[in-house]
Parts: sequence; structure tokens; C-alpha cells
Amino acid sequence: MTRATTPHQKILVIGSGGREHALCWKLAQSPLVDRVYCAPGNGGTATTDKTQNVPISASDFPALVAFAKDQGIALTVVGPDNALADGVVDAFHAEGLSIFGPTQAAARLESSKAFSKEFMETHHLPTARFAVFDNPTEAYAYCAQHTWARVIKVDGLALGKGVYVCDTLEQCQEALQEIFEANRFGASGQRVVVEERLHGPEVSLMVLSDGQTLIPLASSQDFKRRFDGNQGPNTGGMGSYSPVPNYSVWEDRVAKQVLTPLAEALRQADFTFKGLLYVGLMMVNDAPYILEFNARFGDPETQCLLPRLESDIVPLFWACVDGTLDQHEVIWHANAAVCVVLTADTYPQQGSSGEPITMPTQWPDDVIVFHAGTALNQDNSLVTQGGRILNVVGVGPSLPEATSIAYGAVDQIHFTGMACRTDIAKDVALCLSK
Repeated sequence: MTRATTPHQKILVIGSGGREHALCWKLAQSPLVDRVYCAPGNGGTATTDKTQNVPISASDFPALVAFAKDQGIALTVVGPDNALADGVVDAFHAEGLSIFGPTQAAARLESSKAFSKEFMETHHLPTARFAVFDNPTEAYAYCAQHTWARVIKVDGLALGKGVYVCDTLEQCQEALQEIFEANRFGASGQRVVVEERLHGPEVSLMVLSDGQTLIPLASSQDFKRRFDGNQGPNTGGMGSYSPVPNYSVWEDRVAKQVLTPLAEALRQADFTFKGLLYVGLMMVNDAPYILEFNARFGDPETQCLLPRLESDIVPLFWACVDGTLDQHEVIWHANAAVCVVLTADTYPQQGSSGEPITMPTQWPDDVIVFHAGTALNQDNSLVTQGGRILNVVGVGPSLPEATSIAYGAVDQIHFTGMACRTDIAKDVALCLSK
């Protein structure tokens, strides 16, 4: 019996968002798992089967380590980027504890945009032209010199909000002023990457990694802008869908031009990447370019991926930890899934707190509601507690049907100040239904 197949496992999930609720939901379905703990969790994880919240912050590494030891946790799964960037995996490794996620050194692929781009350049991975600056005057001069340089990214973590896609030189100047002079992002904005603006459809491709082998998960696509028609500020994500219909056309090209050289680059790196690597792609004239790496599951892409995953996720996580990923395959349901994110109407500038949420207590099998910014009051009533509140997932035999199911469920949910985009997956659904 291997660690991957040992029964009666206790699993700890670190984080409190919709991604973590989805992970807990999927982990709890495994026959190998007796109990899932979520630290600190939310109103949804508090009521998920076999799952229990633990009042420990995702940044309190000593308390998390102590809990894992005291409770005999077999495996810990890390959700948020900041915990990885701050070294939670290293803290667990120091105590001989098993954990799914990259070390602090490996997480630099996300925690530093400059490091990530230089890694791509060194290993000849396809990506946009770029330059790195710690001075706004020099960065502006570069934008003025190169008309293609119209994307500005803060170097550090910024909750998905540190990317400026500019149409004009004036917008570049405004972005640089906001980053450097207004200091909107603090230490994360002390350096910027100025990048070529590419044009084409985006694809979110997540890959499991054990340091030697990569296994891609199903394709998905997210919607970053706050308002319909991809207008307004960038957010942590307003919705997602899976699969991407055109991805089958690009799949072989992505494997050859991205995944194969990426696997070799990771094998050559001075760090070992074990966990989930998110590869943000843009298809430019059907050629794949890497926009970014994330060192963890995407949010909200995870919420539409995991309902499509037929495989037990627990052996896959253990395979990444133990270096046996080459012995596994991932099996998917043939259905489609669409996730619509319900937010506070003031998001991303402000969140919502304490507003009562009303929705059905039971949902049909083709609807899953993952909680993100929710909490339970003392009387167990559900209230808002965040910017992104709920992730409403519809599952159906096609994207048009999944879209209809998701928005039908949205209509049954209410809280004061509730907002969402009304166009998640609808353009692609319309094209497919013609």
C-alpha cells in the first residue's frame, strides 16, 4: 500500500476562497479521505460533507504546522499564492510534513513577474518581448520608444489586479504613476515588467508537476475584467468555463511548443517544482505564447474544472509529492461547466460584510455553489464577507446548456448589493449553438 492509496486520510486545505471550497468539495469525495480541514475556510466549507473549518490564518505557519502534527494530517494542500510565496511549504518540509505545493524558491515563478519572464527567456519559452524597470521615468521612456510595449505588470503579488493593459502612451504614464507615485501595490510595485501587448484568445492551462513530469489538466478560460464586454478594472476573476472549444485545434501545438520545453526547463532549474503550475496562454495567430505563470490552482478556473474531473484527486496530489506522476493519467467527464462569480457591487474597490444571503438549501445535481466571501453567523445564517461572494457553477452536456443552468441558479440567489457579469461564456455558447 502506498501513501496515495492509504485509507482514512485526514487532509488540510489552506485558504478561505472559492478555490479552496472547490478543493475541499473534491477531496471530500475521495473514498480515501475521512476528514478535510480548511484553515480558515468560509461559510461553504463549514457545511461541506466531511469538512470542518479551523480558525487558523493562512499566514500563521507555526499554528498550521502544529495543527497538522496534532491531528495527524496526512497531506496539506495550499490554495493561496501569498502563503506559497512566503514559504509555507518550506515550513512544513522543515517539520517532515507532506504538503502539495511548490517551495518558496519555486513559487517565484508567480511571486516575481521579473523572475518568471527571465526564466522564460533563459529557457527559450515562447513569451512576449519585455523589459524590467525599478524607475518610472525609464519605464515610460521604454514605452515611448516601443509602440508595442503597452502592458505594465507589477513585479510582486497583487491579487490579480497588478496588470495594466494600455491602449495609449498616456495610459502607460497613468499606470506608472499609480504604481510608483501613488504606491498602490506597496512592495509588490517596486519593480515593473513592461511587456509587448499581444492579441488573441486566452487559455488557462493548469498542469500537475512532480518536478520531472507534467500532466496538463483540461482547458479553461477566465474573465478578468469587472464588467460585461471585458470592460472596467481587472479583478481576481468574474467567471470561467471549461472546456475551451477551440483548444483541441491548438492542443498538439501547445504540447510541442510549450509543455515539452517547459518540462525540460523545470528539470534544469535550480529548484524543484512540485504542485500545480498554472500556465496562462494567449494564442497569437494560432501560436501559443505564455502570458504568466501561477504557482497554484487558478481562481475561478478551479471551480469549473473540478466538477469535470472524474479521477480521484487524492492519488494525483500524492503522485506530485512522491515523484510518481508518470504512473498516472487524468480522466475527465465529457460535460461542460460554467462558473459565474457573484460579487459585491462595489468590488473590486470594496467588499461586502454582514449582508444576509438567501438561496435554496438544496440544488439539483447540475448546480454547485462554491463559497468565496461568506461566513456563518452564530445562528448559522449565511452572510457576505468579502468582494467575491459566491461562485455559481452550472454543469451540462454542452457549454450553452451549462451557461443556461448557471444563470438560472444565479436568479435564485439574493443579497443586498449583489452583482455579476451577465456575459460569462455567452459569446462562445452562442457560437456553438448556431
